[in-house]
Amino acid sequence: MNDWLGILWLAILLLVNAFFVAAEFAVISARRSQIEPRAEAGSRAARTALWAMEHATLMLATCQLGITVCSLLILLVSEPAIHHLLAVPLSALGWSEAVVGGVSFGLTLVLVSFLHVVFGEMVPKNVSFSMPDRAALFLATPLVAVATVLRPIVAALNGIANGVLRLVGVAPKSEASSVYTLDQVATIVEQSTKEGMLEDRTGALEAAFEFTTKRVEDVAVALAALVTLPEDATPADVESAVAKRGYSRYVLVDEAGEPTGYVHLKDVIDLEQDEFDEPIPAKRVRRLGTIWDGTDLEDALAAMRREGAHIARAFDASGRTTGVLFLEDIIEELVGEIDDITERD
Repeated sequence: MNDWLGILWLAILLLVNAFFVAAEFAVISARRSQIEPRAEAGSRAARTALWAMEHATLMLATCQLGITVCSLLILLVSEPAIHHLLAVPLSALGWSEAVVGGVSFGLTLVLVSFLHVVFGEMVPKNVSFSMPDRAALFLATPLVAVATVLRPIVAALNGIANGVLRLVGVAPKSEASSVYTLDQVATIVEQSTKEGMLEDRTGALEAAFEFTTKRVEDVAVALAALVTLPEDATPADVESAVAKRGYSRYVLVDEAGEPTGYVHLKDVIDLEQDEFDEPIPAKRVRRLGTIWDGTDLEDALAAMRREGAHIARAFDASGRTTGVLFLEDIIEELVGEIDDITERD
């Protein structure tokens, strides 16, 4: 092979190796949340990138095969060419043929290793890490094309690798991970805030993370702390309580102090004057939901929204009432203090 042709092949193989390295890191680093909107907008490159991310095992196996083949060929085609080019000036120093051969090989190995590590590995890896989404959109299409051509070989090698994994108790994955645990998201938010990339001025993000760890018992109001009315209260009693305390909703309790329902100001405000001194009509009393006090707060919120309830009775494992849960208090855990427009200061 012509020496300069060997150098040309070295450059080509370095570029091909760089392509596989960049594509490998792009597939595992790209964010699905950034690719999906482009795919939904009709981008073929984005759809291909998503497919590549969903078949990460196939893509990575293709990249590893390409990198391995390129690495072997780089030394095979470059060593004779560079060796011969160096041998001529080294021979002019009067060294023996054996010394010239050894020095030429050593210099060739160092030079090729440097080019391979820097331009074939580190540069493309850093490029993909710096802009993973753009790299995935640009490189996914040719990578998928190569993977399609080499699929029989890659599938066989991948099957062997997966078999080895299963033997040691590891379940193979075919899709790049694009989901995070609560702790991971909290860490991402914390780090982004430190780096000045995110501002949580209202504390809503921090509250959302804390919200997921709380239970009904952490938010429910104890019976002793409630402002209640007897279950035979009249609309006039409700009106008086609103004037005095300012709350718009009141829990009704029986003689034993057990919650039996609740009433909102608007449930009685439209009654006739002659009904104001009579007990609140049963049809005007709202039913209390019941929620175990060990229920996660987010599950309690979902249940109350599903039932359209604003207040629920909290009970323990023995069935004993431990307090009353207000929808307003749950929401306050997420967004902060909410003022009842009728509440007195």
